Amino acid sequence: MLQIRNIDTFYGLGHILHGLSLEVAEGEAVALLGRNGAGKTTALRSITGLTPPRRGEIRYQGRDIARLDAHRISRMGIALVPETRGIFSYLTCQENLAIARRAGSRWQMDTVLERFPRLKERLNHKGRELSGGEQQMLAIARALLTGPELLLLDEPSQGLAPLVVSVVMETIRKLKEERVSLLLVEQNAEMALQLADRVYVIDHGTVVFEGTPERLRADRQVMVTYLGVGG
Repeated sequence: MLQIRNIDTFYGLGHILHGLSLEVAEGEAVALLGRNGAGKTTALRSITGLTPPRRGEIRYQGRDIARLDAHRISRMGIALVPETRGIFSYLTCQENLAIARRAGSRWQMDTVLERFPRLKERLNHKGRELSGGEQQMLAIARALLTGPELLLLDEPSQGLAPLVVSVVMETIRKLKEERVSLLLVEQNAEMALQLADRVYVIDHGTVVFEGTPERLRADRQVMVTYLGVGG
């Protein structure tokens, strides 16, 4: 479904991604792990056209999208749930959802509200009145309303209470069951390994590990050096 080949992405003069390559197959959940500053968010921004790569190729369903505008990429079926959540703070929960609604989506308003019953209770509350967990639910629900075939999640558990993290994990599991392709960036390595079919670890914008969660757990050097786990 998604093939990234040797992309180089910059912020101004800063060279962030160095020949990065990765793939996500149809219906697959892939985790992208690494320390802060490794280039994970930049990879997602490159895919969605927010920070296009200067070199390399990004193919989605056989088409090169590396130089397309972000809105065109979104219309092709790629949705991003950003680390910042991107909630409109002065719009109500219902208005935030209505903006994203797309007629052809397999997820409609009733569907996402069934999945996130807490949002149904908070429909008339403004974005700034929602808790962090509610905002994360809203960000995921809003992305689903656009009808994605590929969903990119940037740090979905960040800053959330353990109980809310469990809700987010269960939502991602259900999306896997529905054969939504997923690319997950997550600092909580154990959460990511529980959800992913395959894992990439990157450092300084370059892939340093590719394999299954089981292989990564068994590779103590990678876990300690690049993820700071198990030292």
